[in-house]
Amino acid sequence: MTTVAGTPRDLSKARRFGLEGRRNLTGWAFLIPAALLIGVMSFYPMVQALILSLKSGKGTNLNWAEPLWYNYERLTRDTIFVQTVKNTFVYLIIQVPVMLILALILSYLLNKKDLRFKAFWRTAIFLPCAVSLVSYSMVFRTLFATDGFVNDALLALHLVDAPVNWLNQPNTARTVIIIGLLWRWTGYNMVFYLAGLQNLDYATFEAAKIDGAGPVKTFLYVTIPQLKPMILLTAIMSTNGTLQLFDESWALTAGGPANMSKTMSHYLYDVSFRLTPQFGYGAAISYVILVLVAILAFIQMKVGDRRD
Repeated sequence: MTTVAGTPRDLSKARRFGLEGRRNLTGWAFLIPAALLIGVMSFYPMVQALILSLKSGKGTNLNWAEPLWYNYERLTRDTIFVQTVKNTFVYLIIQVPVMLILALILSYLLNKKDLRFKAFWRTAIFLPCAVSLVSYSMVFRTLFATDGFVNDALLALHLVDAPVNWLNQPNTARTVIIIGLLWRWTGYNMVFYLAGLQNLDYATFEAAKIDGAGPVKTFLYVTIPQLKPMILLTAIMSTNGTLQLFDESWALTAGGPANMSKTMSHYLYDVSFRLTPQFGYGAAISYVILVLVAILAFIQMKVGDRRD
């Protein structure tokens, strides 16, 4: 039997579509303000920065560059920028793997059921990332001063014959920054791994124990494979953060000596605000950092997210 307009079935469909329409409108009402804010506060400045990177000049006296890619071409000839790229990748290659391995080991130890004072140890290791940059920079500069505690300890242990000028030599200045990064951010990544460990199936560890696997093998072949998504997440975040590193370079060593510990973001700050402002050139540096972050994040996603 066919139905005609106005029957109960048609009225039911109309009510259902009306309810779905109201739900869709409610969803869009919540999404549109957030999308507008993201567009205005993020994407619009990105487009403006790209346009700015195609201009040259100093201060507010900016004109279209000739050729348009002049600022990017200039980067390849800028010895200071090339040095900051090298410095940043030194921090990335050394600090990120060491930090993530330490965070993994600490999270594994602090997740043991029979460990006493868990809350105290977890808080103590996490606390450095909550310390203000200025405070911890002052402490580190004092510790690593020529007459500081570190040199006193090394001399007392007869590990060095004379005080080390930590902050005024290229290799030792980079070392201080790496130590500062490890001290400040290892606990932050440890919290992610702890959260991941507490969501793992404890039966897998019991099965490994029954099969005769010791703590090291259990950690390598049971714990780490199950934490792979979390390891990928922290690796991407740590890589992105290191490529954009500014605070430690600026506060601990001031980029010295002779720019040998300066990062790309620190040089971007100097070009844009500290020296004679060259906003177009600074915008070009920022886009190089953006491209490097995107490329490395893409590589990590491809390498780390291989699904079986």
